[in-house]
Amino acid sequence: MNEWMALFTILGLAVITVLCRSFFLIPKTDLPMPDWLRDALRYAPLAALVAIVVPETVLTQGQLIQTWQDPRLFAAAAGLAWYVLRKGILGTIVCGTTVLLVLRLGLGWT
Repeated sequence: MNEWMALFTILGLAVITVLCRSFFLIPKTDLPMPDWLRDALRYAPLAALVAIVVPETVLTQGQLIQTWQDPRLFAAAAGLAWYVLRKGILGTIVCGTTVLLVLRLGLGWT
């Protein structure tokens, strides 16, 4: 690939990216959307977060955790308990991370 082809490819990708990302900014008015879809889209960030966190917590190399001595389970439970009691996101992260590190580094759980 020569320099001109690389430049053309980069410019083409830039144009496609700008068009795709500005699709919702082009119309002067909001796009018509049913109320049920607008309500459902409120839960999209939470669904994406759950789809990332849950498999990472309960799976190891695509298999369910086979032992109860997995620090991720206790860290998730501690973080959940903190959130239920205190309702603080930063405390939830610190609590879960602390439990995970203590169990992994302190007790040697893997």
